[in-house]
Amino acid sequence: MTQKQKNNKVRELPDPLLRTTGDVKVKKHKIDQAVYEKELARLQVELVKLQEWVKHERLRVVVIFEGRDAAGKGGVIKRITESLNPRICRVVALGTPTEREKSSWYFQRYVAHLPAAGEIVLMDRSWYNRAGVEHVMGFCTQTQYHEFLRSCPEFERLLVRSGIQLIKYWFSVSDDEQEKRFQKRMKDPTRSWKLSPMDVESRSRWIEYSKAKDTMFAHTDIKQAPWYVVKADVKKCARLNCISHFLSMIPYKDLTPTPEALPPRPAAGAYIRPPLEDQTFIPELW
Repeated sequence: MTQKQKNNKVRELPDPLLRTTGDVKVKKHKIDQAVYEKELARLQVELVKLQEWVKHERLRVVVIFEGRDAAGKGGVIKRITESLNPRICRVVALGTPTEREKSSWYFQRYVAHLPAAGEIVLMDRSWYNRAGVEHVMGFCTQTQYHEFLRSCPEFERLLVRSGIQLIKYWFSVSDDEQEKRFQKRMKDPTRSWKLSPMDVESRSRWIEYSKAKDTMFAHTDIKQAPWYVVKADVKKCARLNCISHFLSMIPYKDLTPTPEALPPRPAAGAYIRPPLEDQTFIPELW
């Protein structure tokens, strides 16, 4: 056996750290907690700068977060919004449509939540429900599904032409990692609400959801609003990578105002506070 053949044979050996994430194989690795916290803090400062820029320039930004159940979308959204002004950056997570909404134009209820000037809207799931869960679970007709695939690209081009910056993220997680997170949710009383009957059903329809995602990408991965895939098997890395990419999508300048010096507080004067006994305080358990 030649040296070249030996090298090829070594490369073919299975790697226990190699995981399939969506359609790509990635090396699963961890990040040091101190490094993660330091980098996240730095990125959150940059997000504040971006927020001030969006407000100053009166931009309209929509960020869509889609992907497998338990892929980590909510964790990224939480880290983005932690340090931001909720009046500028808000989260839209719509529930089951009402009977009236079901009878209206499909995109109508989403249009009501689009940003005005100087706003950022983060959509935790979006109109892509029709291409995913509604299609796979049979909540829409085949006619409605195919009409969505035809009209969605035109709808998004319309949004972009109107001046909205549309950014779409797909969080890709392996079936092994998803199962691990489902099991963890079942054991954690603070997360059990995240495991819905629909999530449980998705476990048995992995292939159907994969096919639906492939078809969705084929029709809606357009030049004006492409899909950006986030490898999400390692949550902390996915958060840092997604936030870093989001920041890179909008050129911004640092407009953070310089804090003004606080003037001295005025004297109380003749003001006398009412007796504390007249107020009702909560029990001090700690």
